[in-house]
Amino acid sequence: MFARILGKPKQETNALATLDKLNETLEMLEKKESVLQKKASAEVEKAKAYTKAKNKRAAIQCLKRKKLYEEQIGQLANFQLRIHDQIMLEGAKATTETVDALRSGAAAMKAMQKATNIDDVDKTMDEINEQTENMKQIQEALATPIGAAADFDEDELEAELEELEGAELEEQLLQPATTAPAAPVKVPAGRVPTRPAPQKRTEEEEELAALQAEMAL
Repeated sequence: MFARILGKPKQETNALATLDKLNETLEMLEKKESVLQKKASAEVEKAKAYTKAKNKRAAIQCLKRKKLYEEQIGQLANFQLRIHDQIMLEGAKATTETVDALRSGAAAMKAMQKATNIDDVDKTMDEINEQTENMKQIQEALATPIGAAADFDEDELEAELEELEGAELEEQLLQPATTAPAAPVKVPAGRVPTRPAPQKRTEEEEELAALQAEMAL
């Protein structure tokens, strides 16, 4: 949105791209100059060696190559000065475009603020709150019991529940306490304790035994 309003990011991008290209070119020229400086120094050392060896012609050839390298170094130095001047111009241009873009952005924001009234914002928020409250009331109305469920008296149900709880507690209190196990009977030596007579089955126990016998068959 701001890009459409400002209308200058493309120009600013082009300026930055140009600066990057100029810096790359300057770095490349500096590397070439360094290489040529090394070559020129090497030719000087060769000329000294040939001079010691009384090889005047070879020494002169070395000095000629050194001169050529120095001429190239001078040209590269001029190129670098021009690149520096261009970088300064592009930097100033990029700064101007940046300031223009910021100015346009500030104007666009000011225009949007004028188009948005604070009273309209408050009115919109009030409407949202009102709709939220209405929705809450609708949900509460839907959750209200209807028909037979609406006729139930909550107090009456609570009282009935208390009566049930009281009756259950009373029933637990009236249950007989568990009897302690009988102490073992001491039998004198030499006597066999008599077995208790089997208890007579109840009618229900007999029916259960007969049913288990049939199932075993």
